Amino acid sequence: MKKGSKKEKDSTLSDDFLAQEASEELETAPAYTLDIPDDEIWTYQIEGLQAPHINKPFKNAVQKKILVVLILIAAIGMALYFSFRAVHNDMYEYKALEDGTYELVKFTNPGNVKDVLIDYVVDLETGEKDTSKPISVIGEYAFNCDEVINTITFGKDVKSIDGKSIYSCWWIQNVWIDDENPYYCDMDGVIYNKNLTEIVFYPTDHDKYLRAQLGYDNLVDDQGNPMEELWGITEIYDEAFLAEYNRQIRTYVVPSTVTKIGQLAFAYSNITDLYLPEGVKTLESMAVFKNTVLLNVFSYKSDAVISDVTYKAVDSMSSVYNSLPEGLEYIGSDCFYYCRGLSYMYIPSSVTYIGHHAFWDTAYKENGSLVGVTAINAGADEAEFSEKTQCGDEWRPKYDYMLFKKSVDVNYAAVRQ
Repeated sequence: MKKGSKKEKDSTLSDDFLAQEASEELETAPAYTLDIPDDEIWTYQIEGLQAPHINKPFKNAVQKKILVVLILIAAIGMALYFSFRAVHNDMYEYKALEDGTYELVKFTNPGNVKDVLIDYVVDLETGEKDTSKPISVIGEYAFNCDEVINTITFGKDVKSIDGKSIYSCWWIQNVWIDDENPYYCDMDGVIYNKNLTEIVFYPTDHDKYLRAQLGYDNLVDDQGNPMEELWGITEIYDEAFLAEYNRQIRTYVVPSTVTKIGQLAFAYSNITDLYLPEGVKTLESMAVFKNTVLLNVFSYKSDAVISDVTYKAVDSMSSVYNSLPEGLEYIGSDCFYYCRGLSYMYIPSSVTYIGHHAFWDTAYKENGSLVGVTAINAGADEAEFSEKTQCGDEWRPKYDYMLFKKSVDVNYAAVRQ
């Protein structure tokens, strides 16, 4: 190892000597204090700095306060303005159409909107509706998976409502249509086209509205709490009560003028007994999709026009029979998907098309037994059915059979029950 040089040693000795001298000076230096009276300590002014304002008014204090208030008001106003714009920008999405009208592409609920009116475009700058921009089209999934909204009102210019425009909105009770609308109307909150030949949408939670109308809104559960939802009603109330409840609240009669059940028209609804007029020709895709409480599909004939949609209309029918109506031609894909409450299905010989998975999951095993739609009954014989009826993949329900899935049987040339 190299030893340090003589120059480095001299430098170290010099630094030590200076440090020792500084220490000795500090020890012998007299103490220095500011002689400031205690009652003046907060007013003491250091040379070169502004004197503190202790018990003294600021110059132009009132004007400065006003200025601060005005700045705060402006800042709050700007914040509200931009938040207001952001809310409206998030709530509505539109698309301009060639005819000068607009399509509602998407409505997004900010979290607390239960009732909404769709008639004109909302100006994102002002938050006001621009009456020069009417809404004419309600697009696919415009209302999607909303868990808050209860009612929707469509304006007089709406001329196209997509079958999937209101999708998985569980708490929709009513959809109202402006009386001046020449294309659509509503029957007590259920959407139809204007001439009542097509049912467009039965609101998912319409039975809650009916409960309030008919005095069933005071039901309680087994703990005495109000029952908001009645999915467990069969476990609490007796059969006689349930039968009357289903008759008044969960029975729906499609008017005799209707020939088409629209896409998703009765999807997810809480109807137990559905009456279709014999004039219905088309059941669109997913028309009765996942109605888990549906027990019966009846078809009826009538000598006069029936417009009463309640159980009371049954007395006006000339005849009623089980399952799908004679004259039906088209059954769309997923039409009765997962309607597990059904136990009987008859397909009239007039049907020429059955979409894929039309009756999927309507048969299933329960405690080892096959229940639900355990067989499909067809009016046509096997040769006629094969020749004239186009069927999509997996149109029949399947069930577990040994180590594989088996389709339920088709009883051809069957006589309707």
